[in-house]
Amino acid sequence: MILPPLYAIVDADIAAAAGWTLVDLASACLAGGATLLQVRAKDASSGWLLDTAALIVERAHAAGARVVVNDRADIARLAGADGVHLGQDDLRPAAVRPIVGDAAIVGLSTHTLEQIDAAIAEPIAYLAIGPVFGTATKATGYEAVGLGRVREAAARARTRQLPVVAIGGITLESAPGVIEAGAASVAVIGDLLSGGDPERRVRSYLERLSR
Repeated sequence: MILPPLYAIVDADIAAAAGWTLVDLASACLAGGATLLQVRAKDASSGWLLDTAALIVERAHAAGARVVVNDRADIARLAGADGVHLGQDDLRPAAVRPIVGDAAIVGLSTHTLEQIDAAIAEPIAYLAIGPVFGTATKATGYEAVGLGRVREAAARARTRQLPVVAIGGITLESAPGVIEAGAASVAVIGDLLSGGDPERRVRSYLERLSR
């Protein structure tokens, strides 16, 4: 799987705190040039999440972008999304594949070397590692792993030609260094709203990471 350098995560709680709806935030990211979005709404009802994800998928596909739903393989399938992102406490990728299909994007979060090695054996499209830096937007229960863990994850994932997504506390300033450490893509949540203009922020990420 070829990943874009920016993996934009639109989070319902972060969006609401900044005065955005999830759909409007996703639309702004798409307008800025994002081609891979993750829809994340940990506490949302299933009905609301399905309706919202389906609308974002419609807009994303019209823009030539792909959408992954966090945690919920069922919602991803029903909304017509391109895949699902799983955490360590979710269903295993092997159990999710029959739900979303063989062609779907399935990503898995990892934090430790043991989790990385286990993930490589699963039927995933990308491996996520984090939190790279300290972050208040995603409670993982793990300390920041740093760029060294990104390098290690990339080296181990290379045995299966899996791209690595780095997540956690990444900013416009730190993103190039994370890519240099071996990540194929940086997943960004809170910093997309830095300055209050996510469309412009996404564009700035893409310009900087294309250098």
